[in-house]
Amino acid sequence: MTDRIKYGIIGCQHAHIGMFIEEMQRLGYPCAGVYEPDNTKLAREVAERFGLAITSDRRSLLEDDDVRIIGCAAVNNEKIDVIELCESYGKHVMIDKPAVTSREGLRRLQAVMGRGRIEIGMMLTERFRPSLHTARKLVMAGELGEIVHISMRKPHRLNPANRPAWHFDKQKSGGIINDLLVHDFDLLRWLTGREVEAVSGYMAKSILPEHPSFYDTAAVHAVMEGGITAELYADWHTPAGSWTWGDGRIFITGTIGTAEIRLEGDPLLQSRETVLLTDAEQLRLLELEAPPKLLAQDFLDRIRGGSGQISHRDIYKASEGTIEADEAARVIVRSTLETGHNQYR
Repeated sequence: MTDRIKYGIIGCQHAHIGMFIEEMQRLGYPCAGVYEPDNTKLAREVAERFGLAITSDRRSLLEDDDVRIIGCAAVNNEKIDVIELCESYGKHVMIDKPAVTSREGLRRLQAVMGRGRIEIGMMLTERFRPSLHTARKLVMAGELGEIVHISMRKPHRLNPANRPAWHFDKQKSGGIINDLLVHDFDLLRWLTGREVEAVSGYMAKSILPEHPSFYDTAAVHAVMEGGITAELYADWHTPAGSWTWGDGRIFITGTIGTAEIRLEGDPLLQSRETVLLTDAEQLRLLELEAPPKLLAQDFLDRIRGGSGQISHRDIYKASEGTIEADEAARVIVRSTLETGHNQYR
C-alpha cells in the first residue's frame, strides 16, 4: 500500500461503523465518501461527526483505484452481497458484526475467503478491550490453572423506537444469537485456544408481538475441546434508565483461580472496565494493559501481508458458531404473547 490509500463506506445502517472510521482517521487514512441509500439520517449523522462526504454513487468508490478498503455496516443479511461486490472490484472490506445470517451466507463467505482475492475484516472489537487483553494474558500465563468453565452475560438496551425495521426481522438481522453472541463465540476460542465442539440452547420471545420473528432473550450452552464448558446469555431487556447500555460481564473459572471481567465497570465503584482476580491468596483488582494496536491497524497489517490478530479462520469460526447455535436453539414464545401457556418449538 502507498500513502495514497483511501477507504470508503458502503452501508451505514448501524453506528458501529463509526468505530472503524474513528480508528482510520487516527491512523491518517482519508475517506472517499459514505454511501447509504436508505438510512440517510444515520449516514448524515456519521458524515457530520467525522467530516465526511456523502455520495449517491457507490461505483465512485468501487472504481477509484486509490480506494483500497471498503467499510460496511449494511443490513446484516446484505453484508455478504457487499463482500462479494468488493471482491469483484478487488477491494478489501471491513464489516461490522455479524458477517452472515444464514447457512447459505456462511458458504458464500467461505468461498470468498477460499479464493483469496481480498482480505475480509470483521469488527470483533472485544479482543481490543484492555480488560479482555489483560484477561487473556492471565489465562495464557496459566494464572487461573486449567480453564474449566466460561460464562458470558451480554444484556442490551433495545430502544425500539430508534431501531430500523430490519432489526426486528430475523431473516434480515439474523436474530439475537447471530447478532449478539458472535463476539462471545469468538472470545471462547481466543481466550482458550480451543474449538467449540457442541452447542444447544434456546431463544425466547416475551415482547413486541407486532414483530413475530424478533426474539428478545437467548442462552447457549457450549462444550469445547478438552471438556471446557460455557454458557452464553444475551437479551434486549436492559431498562431505559440503566447507567449503561448493557452491564456485560464475563466469568472465567479455572482450577486455581477465577476472573470476572466487568465490561462496563460498576456504577458503585468506577465506570471503566475492570478485571477482578481471585486466587488462593486474595481478591484483587488488576491493572489493565492496553492492546498493542487498534483493530483497524490489525486489519491493515493483514492487507500488507503480515499476520493479524484476527484471521479469516477466526471470522469464519465465530460466524459458524452462531449459525449452528441459531439452528440448534429451541424456540420459546412466552404466555403473555400467546394463548395462556408457553409455546415450544
